[in-house]
Amino acid sequence: MFTGILKSSGWQAALLAATMMLGGAASHAREPLDVTDPEVVEAFVDGVVIPNMKAYHSPSGVVALMKDGEVIFKKGYGYIDVEKQIPVDPDTSMFRPGSISKLFTWVSVMQQVEKGKLDLDTDVNQYLKTFQIDDTYPGQPVTLRHIMTHTAGFEDGFMGYLIIDDPDRIVPLAQSLRTHQAARVNPPGKYRSYSNYATALAGLIVANVSGVEFNQYVQENIFDVLGMTRSTFVEPLPPELDKNMAKAYKYEAGKYSETNYEIISNFGPAGASAVTAPDMLLFARALLADGSYNGKRILQPETLQQMLTDSFVLDPRVKNTGLGFFKMPVGPDKLEVFGHNGGTTKFLSFFGLSKTEDLALFFSFSEISNGEIYGALETGFYNEFFPYELEQVTPPADFASRAGKYAGTYNGYRSNFSGIEAILRGFGGTTVTPMPDNTLLIGETRYVEIDKNLFREVGGQGRVAFQEDENGAIKTMSREGFAYYYKAPFYETAGFISLQFVFAFLVFVGVFIRLGYQWSSYKSLPKAEKRAFQASILVASLNILFVVFVGLGLSAGMPAIMYELPGLVKFALVFSSLAALAGLYHLYQAVQVWRAGLYGSVWARVRFSLVTLAAVLMTWFYYYWNLIGFQYYS
Repeated sequence: MFTGILKSSGWQAALLAATMMLGGAASHAREPLDVTDPEVVEAFVDGVVIPNMKAYHSPSGVVALMKDGEVIFKKGYGYIDVEKQIPVDPDTSMFRPGSISKLFTWVSVMQQVEKGKLDLDTDVNQYLKTFQIDDTYPGQPVTLRHIMTHTAGFEDGFMGYLIIDDPDRIVPLAQSLRTHQAARVNPPGKYRSYSNYATALAGLIVANVSGVEFNQYVQENIFDVLGMTRSTFVEPLPPELDKNMAKAYKYEAGKYSETNYEIISNFGPAGASAVTAPDMLLFARALLADGSYNGKRILQPETLQQMLTDSFVLDPRVKNTGLGFFKMPVGPDKLEVFGHNGGTTKFLSFFGLSKTEDLALFFSFSEISNGEIYGALETGFYNEFFPYELEQVTPPADFASRAGKYAGTYNGYRSNFSGIEAILRGFGGTTVTPMPDNTLLIGETRYVEIDKNLFREVGGQGRVAFQEDENGAIKTMSREGFAYYYKAPFYETAGFISLQFVFAFLVFVGVFIRLGYQWSSYKSLPKAEKRAFQASILVASLNILFVVFVGLGLSAGMPAIMYELPGLVKFALVFSSLAALAGLYHLYQAVQVWRAGLYGSVWARVRFSLVTLAAVLMTWFYYYWNLIGFQYYS
């Protein structure tokens, strides 16, 4: 569900720092570890997983590796039930793979394409029965090809409805997608923006044309065909499977406390599955063997090859995507790793395959802070077992003369634009900063220029490409995989938003401080001046109350907010709406203050106008970030 570029682990960073020079190849020129030796693989995986699970409080995990059709390594870590001390069984314990579930959806779509019931380039509205996708861009309909390449142009959204923890809130897939229809914010086929909504829509279309409910369809046409006996999209889990499910926990105050099973059924095709490691290796066998396993076929060879061929290419110099499959930015290019990663609020998982090596790696760990485990295991595995040499790159001596055009903050296209969670876009940008050594610092990683508008990670082969507009100015940035960004205006950056808030908050607090030490003077103010002062009190009160109630609502933490938007956050929107009106009223009062020369001095009127400026800034803020009214899904 929540896939993306994960934070590098301390283990990885330390290794790179100790062995790499700028652009050098030292850390990738080692002799490879033997990927066919179970003892070697176990020693490596244990060395990464065990200390990281302890450090980051991950209660359970599983790792499985297959090479040339043989299971080389399969091991469980920790406990599926911490209280009862039931250990993870790598054969039977179930985990939540999150967005890896999408691969089953994509296979289902292509099965219907093979049968002639679906066409990748037909308007998806032709396959929908109870609602239609809005015709936001006339003459540019959304197609399944757009959906499978994540270029449909939908905005992102999740707050309070994408993942829930109450089975009573499950509704039919068609009803959920009609209720939560994502706004189209880009023309289809222009930019990649990863979309859970679009994937769920594809699953609904499969159900519509096949006449079989989606969960049942996947069970009958993929799981049963391949013998995946411990995999399902059904939520909550059937009792016979639930007993083997790794329980989800949160760790606080030095102990684990169990949390409810995550429910993704309302967008099920995007991430609702629960699987075992052996079942994922069965799926991998079929994908690595041109669509069949043990005489049973889920796809024709030519269909699978179509899915693995780049289908949307904004810049051919960075890894792109096929139809649903990501080209994973790990290992040497010749390894051609494809697959998917996945995350829920409680699990992080990886599924990577290589046809050139006939190789499949799957792992899943519980507890969301296990991003450290994920990064160390994913990157470390490919670096150690498939080391590669990096071409020596020296930063161009003249780079400083053009470095400035890349500088700025880049916000992701995978963002919300029409609801209250749009504000997250402003705080989630990636900064690009020119460095004194002629490299670019992109986020927390340094990159060196290797071609026009193309940069390679220092000490690695990850690439970032920039795209220009018609005037030669940098417009967008694309990382390998599915992350695409636009160069954000200053008012969509965390720095400006924070400065705006600090200024306004100080001004509004100043209103009450002034009221406190001038209370007697306030009571004796002439009517017009008192009315103006009351406007300041009103606008300051409403803005401060908005911040207070939002803060109290968000104190529950992100997982709780994802499951259901807190009532206090909804209540806070009453104050933002009123504060916007009060801000306009304060602007009117400012005009009257200056026109009538109130308060006796220019400085006093300037001071009043500072409150007006703060009020107007906040009014614009509420308007721009959709905080006027109640623009959220309940």
